Amino acid sequence: MRLIDENGAQLGVLPISKAQSLAEDKGLDIVQMNGGAKPAVCKLMDYGKYKFDAIKKEKELKKNQKTIEVKEIQLSMTISDHDIAYRVTNAKKFLSEGNKVKVTLRMRGRQQAYAKNCIEVVKNFTAKLDDVGSCDKEPEVNGRNIIVVVSPKKA
Repeated sequence: MRLIDENGAQLGVLPISKAQSLAEDKGLDIVQMNGGAKPAVCKLMDYGKYKFDAIKKEKELKKNQKTIEVKEIQLSMTISDHDIAYRVTNAKKFLSEGNKVKVTLRMRGRQQAYAKNCIEVVKNFTAKLDDVGSCDKEPEVNGRNIIVVVSPKKA
């Protein structure tokens, strides 16, 4: 096996018995780094400390990772201008925080016959979000709902 010491220096190709005696003398473990290589590459190290550091690094990466949430804003066909303005400010706040916004318009009763008007309401709403977000695709009719997802723009 090709052996590397704890400092990263190459000790060369050694028989397993010689490598084990070196590890016992230094109070370290032999860890196989690359078993597919000919000869296998092994390293002298304190395996417990190595494992602890790996878990610590993984936790740190998870902590720094930002999860993207999908916030939903519901509209109706007969929504007033003030309500739209209020929902636009909320949507801009969500987008500035890095979250996606799902805009849903639920059609009730006879409103389903006027789906084109409902789509226009959704398009007008998303047009007001153009400065902070962009639509992934066109609004789609899904049963009684019209749905569109707005993603934050990259800075």
